[in-house]
Amino acid sequence: MWEMWYHWEKITMGYVPSDNRYDSMQYNRCGKSGLLLPAISLGLWHNFGSVDVFDNGRAIVRRAFDRGITHFDLANNYGPEPGSAEESFGQILKKDFTGCLRDELIISTKAGYLMWPGPYGNWGSRKYLLSSLDQSLRRMQLEYVDIFYSHRPDPDTPLEETMAALDTAVRQGKALYAGLSNYKAEEAKKAIEILRSMGTPCLIHQPKYSMFERWVEGGLLDVLEQGGVGCIPFSPLAQGLLTDRYLKGIPENSRAAKVHGFLKTTDITEERLEQIKKLNEIAKGRGQSLAQMAISWLLKDTRITTVLIGASSVAQLDNNIDALGNRSYGADELKAIEQTLMNANKSE
Repeated sequence: MWEMWYHWEKITMGYVPSDNRYDSMQYNRCGKSGLLLPAISLGLWHNFGSVDVFDNGRAIVRRAFDRGITHFDLANNYGPEPGSAEESFGQILKKDFTGCLRDELIISTKAGYLMWPGPYGNWGSRKYLLSSLDQSLRRMQLEYVDIFYSHRPDPDTPLEETMAALDTAVRQGKALYAGLSNYKAEEAKKAIEILRSMGTPCLIHQPKYSMFERWVEGGLLDVLEQGGVGCIPFSPLAQGLLTDRYLKGIPENSRAAKVHGFLKTTDITEERLEQIKKLNEIAKGRGQSLAQMAISWLLKDTRITTVLIGASSVAQLDNNIDALGNRSYGADELKAIEQTLMNANKSE
């Protein structure tokens, strides 16, 4: 009921940001830069496309800002349809974040995956990255983004060319900072060195990281720490698996049930469900939901600047932000989590 009231009042009465929006959020320094980011950031990968309800996304963005989330993350191909999440976000900015409020936001976008047909709409060429950034700015009706990412490494384009495109975007004033996403440790190390040599240090890296996907612990986090680069994990809830949504099967409105979703029903095995149930019991013992524990588990590592969450409703957003209420872990809790994860990995 409260969520429905909040949604209705904010949409119909006009948006005025909360005066207390900075009181309870923690802000962490991003690597060795001067930029602070909220411990939790909002990603628009899902739920903001042309197939989604605009007013629902608008309410989520407003509530996020009211609770201290200043960082909103997009990419050129987010939707569906590709580009529609940026268009929706641009409309939200125009309607609700006018005047100087833009200066209170950190907005990022990316290029690297297929966006338009032909040889210039994919991967990491200078042509593609800079053309894509121009398109993203038009869709969001912005003069600049705060962070522009290379969304993935391109095996057929020299790394120097891709990094030079990021450097150009910054020097043109179309981006304030450069970032990487989905780069493995050795690739990231080289990219960071190239950017530094160009005078445009890499600000941040965005890898896929959760309790269920931990490859970053095999070297990437060390590379980022040594390079003074921040880290913003995406998919911290493993596309919703690390929530209570799948404890009793696959709900009709879940990501696994959507034809355009990335999570498939084949990902939800009996072994995985048993693992989720055990983790949920540990979370209950901490006074948290499973999603809250999954988020705070990532934040226990000081190399993590901010965790990138998604949300399909204001209530879900609030539940995830409330993860910040308990970020300390006892040795027994960490041991129980590791044992659960290790046993599941052995059985798969």
